[in-house]
Amino acid sequence: MFYISDFLVIGSGLAGMNFALEVCDFGSVNILTKKDVTQSNTFHAQGGIASVISPGDSYQNHIEDTLKTGAGLCSKEIVEFCVKQGPKAIQSLIDYGVKFSVYQQDENSKDEKSPQYDLAREGGHSRRRILHADDITGQEIHRALFATISKHNNIRLFEDHIAIDLITSGKFGLPGENRCLGAYVLDREKNLVNTFIAKFVILASGGAGKVYLYTSNPDIATGDGIAMAYRAGAQVSNLEFFQFHPTCLYHPQAKSFLISETVRGEGAILKNLSGKSFMEDYHPMGCLAPRDIVARAIDNQMKISGDDFVHLDLSAMKKDFIQRRFPNIFEKCLSVGLDITESPIPVVPAAHYCCGGVLTDTNGATSFPGLLACGEVACTGLHGANRLASNSLLEAVVFSSRAARYTRELLKEIHIQADQVPPWDPGRAVDSDESVVVSHNWDEIRRLMWNYVGIFRSDKRLARAERRIELLRAEIYEYYWDFKITSDLIELRNIAQLAHLIIKSAMWRQESRGLHYNLNYQQQDDDNYLCNSLMQKDKEFPSGK
Repeated sequence: MFYISDFLVIGSGLAGMNFALEVCDFGSVNILTKKDVTQSNTFHAQGGIASVISPGDSYQNHIEDTLKTGAGLCSKEIVEFCVKQGPKAIQSLIDYGVKFSVYQQDENSKDEKSPQYDLAREGGHSRRRILHADDITGQEIHRALFATISKHNNIRLFEDHIAIDLITSGKFGLPGENRCLGAYVLDREKNLVNTFIAKFVILASGGAGKVYLYTSNPDIATGDGIAMAYRAGAQVSNLEFFQFHPTCLYHPQAKSFLISETVRGEGAILKNLSGKSFMEDYHPMGCLAPRDIVARAIDNQMKISGDDFVHLDLSAMKKDFIQRRFPNIFEKCLSVGLDITESPIPVVPAAHYCCGGVLTDTNGATSFPGLLACGEVACTGLHGANRLASNSLLEAVVFSSRAARYTRELLKEIHIQADQVPPWDPGRAVDSDESVVVSHNWDEIRRLMWNYVGIFRSDKRLARAERRIELLRAEIYEYYWDFKITSDLIELRNIAQLAHLIIKSAMWRQESRGLHYNLNYQQQDDDNYLCNSLMQKDKEFPSGK
């Protein structure tokens, strides 16, 4: 089937939903989501969204914290713009109905119209500036925005639809500039490939944590948007910088469960299994050091001791405060037999956030006409070599709003002829009788990325990873064209593509900076690498920008 709209949004997290809400009064919107709408990194976000709203804070403080954490690669212009848009972004979420946590006011207070938000502090922040909704901020944002989207007749949501590849006019020799026209999309329930055509395609497909063996991300985070954009010819940047969250719950029954950084912000202490606090040995900010430093410190402690995890000790907090401030974390840990008011939490680092992505300008536009990107899939210049905690939700709102404004202004100028786009061609593909190949390759890619391209890297490890990923990609390529499309095969192809790009980027950057730490080059080299990595299909690969 053919589906035609003004805007095609691939992804249903904060960036995708916010974009849809800001353009739906100007044109029709189709939103694709791989499973159901709750399967996004936004929905699983615990911590919150960073913004300057306290009298004791300032834009300059937030800007400096972001630049310092980004290790020299943040775009100062983008950081200043994004930070200064923070209060407006927060107000837009409140207008949609998001209810951020506030201090309990005296029952006789007459100042009900001016709530005092309960601001948290996370690693790398010099002030308390994290707005949150208890420890389920993502769920609250999703609830409010999805409720608003449900009221709009101009927005159509397609659940269980996974994009296969972007449609470009140049691929089919259509007249005019080479432009993104839509996407071929697999309806997972009906097992049919449909054609979605739009004047603008917006990638809001989220992150890529599933390229690693251990991750805080949900299963849908397979880097689809980055892989599709690269195959189409768009530029991608800084993929060597993958953030590992320092504290994921270590428990066989607690898959991918994140222990929010705000727990440390409220006074929890990281200790080894001997009971010694260790972060003060690694950084002046201790447990609130930037995430790359904390993750490496934990990894180092585990290697020294041979232990499988470290402890996060909450004993300095009162029991009722823990249950009130972190109800979701408390209940989750309790469900696996761990009472965090009585015992420390066993934690380990896990792949969390992709700081690179599809390169965009200040309007969210990529290097490929008709294609935009917002949220974690995009590389806007905000994060540099390491993301400052809770800047991601802020970025998603600010740049999806910019992209909405940009596309609204151009909408009437764009004319596409949908009837010139051919339907999906499966070729001679047949049903697979070797699905074990998919699961085996999937597991092997994730293990090699964890072992060789993880928190610590080296030239030897990267060379091993490169040799193996080339063989795997050849196997997957052959399998992809021989057998009919499935969602598992689409995701396998994408994580193989992304793993290849991450490895190549990491090999190119012969220094240690931010999230990229190479044991062969343990110093930051500003003379040669104070620049972003840049990759584009059929171009020099990679290069600096």
